[in-house]
Amino acid sequence: QFVYNKPVSKAKWACLPIIIGGVILASVKELDFAVSALVAACIANLFAAFKGNENKKLMETEGLKDRMGSVGNQFAITTILGFLISVPFVLLREGNKLGEFVTLFKTNPLISSNLIASGLWFYGYNELATMTLKKTGAVTQSVANTAKRVIVIVGVAIVLGESLDPIKMLGCSIGIGGVFLYSIIDQLLAKKKKA
Repeated sequence: QFVYNKPVSKAKWACLPIIIGGVILASVKELDFAVSALVAACIANLFAAFKGNENKKLMETEGLKDRMGSVGNQFAITTILGFLISVPFVLLREGNKLGEFVTLFKTNPLISSNLIASGLWFYGYNELATMTLKKTGAVTQSVANTAKRVIVIVGVAIVLGESLDPIKMLGCSIGIGGVFLYSIIDQLLAKKKKA
């Protein structure tokens, strides 16, 4: 809203604490995390929001579809640029471990297959997110991304056969309900004004 000058209604702002509260409740028992991981995740979310807004701006550029062909092509170009921008930082931070990584990748089929599968799934997920962005807005996509965390908690619990304690279930329900409310609140209020 502040950087891109796209207003978000007060009703939608009011939904954000509900969503965040649900995520907090769903995660409350999992406090064994590193603060550096939390900071890194926050920075990653900030850049993901910028990427979403920049992609949305690019999609609205006149004649872009004629030059690029599709949203998938736009996402591929964005991904390649992101990779090229990241390479110097990765080499600076982890470059001394590159030889060890290459050796592990070549000699351990589990690492190589998991790395390739993870990359393909991540690429597919983000391409789908970019296509979704075309139909929605960057803020809506960021909120949905927050809900994704709650859905992942529930999904992993189901797949691993873990039981969800009541506080985690409550948090998941509040988070998912908050995202649903966020997505429809403006239409609900518009109908109420007309009545």
